[in-house]
Amino acid sequence: MSNDEALRLMVVTGLSGSGITTALNALEDEGAFCIDNLPPALVPRLIELTRDAKLQRHLAVGLDARSVTDSRDTLRILQHIEEAGVNVTILFLEASDSVLLRRFSASRRPHPLGRTLSMSLPEAIRAERQAMHPFREAANLIVDSSDMNVHELKRRVRALAAGDAPEGLALAVVSFGFRYGLPPEADVVWDVRFLPNPHFIEELRPRTGLDRAVADHVLLHPATRSFLEQFFPLLEVVLPEYEQEGKSYLTVAVGCTGGRHRSVAIACAVAERLRGLGYAPSVRHRDIDKETT
Repeated sequence: MSNDEALRLMVVTGLSGSGITTALNALEDEGAFCIDNLPPALVPRLIELTRDAKLQRHLAVGLDARSVTDSRDTLRILQHIEEAGVNVTILFLEASDSVLLRRFSASRRPHPLGRTLSMSLPEAIRAERQAMHPFREAANLIVDSSDMNVHELKRRVRALAAGDAPEGLALAVVSFGFRYGLPPEADVVWDVRFLPNPHFIEELRPRTGLDRAVADHVLLHPATRSFLEQFFPLLEVVLPEYEQEGKSYLTVAVGCTGGRHRSVAIACAVAERLRGLGYAPSVRHRDIDKETT
């Protein structure tokens, strides 16, 4: 069987509320045979039946917390399918915690883990992000739907299905507060809690690192300048090596105590430097809207 005749399987997975069903609908519109919430153990049987029928060459299955109990075991199943000659692509969908909270509140639907494990919605979102992280690590394609509506997400998925994947290393820069935990998606984590903290300056405390006065307070300090003089060259050295190893996505996370001041200012500076190197990083400030204490 030639490569263009090979059976194609797109696995649409990620976080509940990030748009898995919407993505499957988009793929179905493009002619794929789609099944949502299929138990992973049945995927090989689906492949077998499809091959016997010799009718459909493009399949898509949706896997989320409802059907996946062991991410790594499921990934082994997919690896065996790929070794059997199937062209397997993993599309991972995600969104920020605040967006997922808003979507579940608006839809009034329970989170799958919240229903089965009696967790609060924030707890369920965090638990699922951690449980599904192995899929994110293995994904060929990653889409953050935080800022997308249904129509924008459908267009993006159709483009990816047509082969419009990002070229080179796709970079994300995330600021966060250690108080609220590490971002599970982070590949590189840097702790900037040693830098001067605007929280202790009354007029700066209610502002964020996006504010020029706060950014100047952080970035113009000698300790910050010294740090960035070492950190920027390090990034310039390691990023091409990640690309050389075949990594498609890399998330650089910068953390301070609360995720509102220092980490935000440094993340913006890092993103600006990366743009100067020819990258097009996405930037997310995970905890910037958390209340100050």
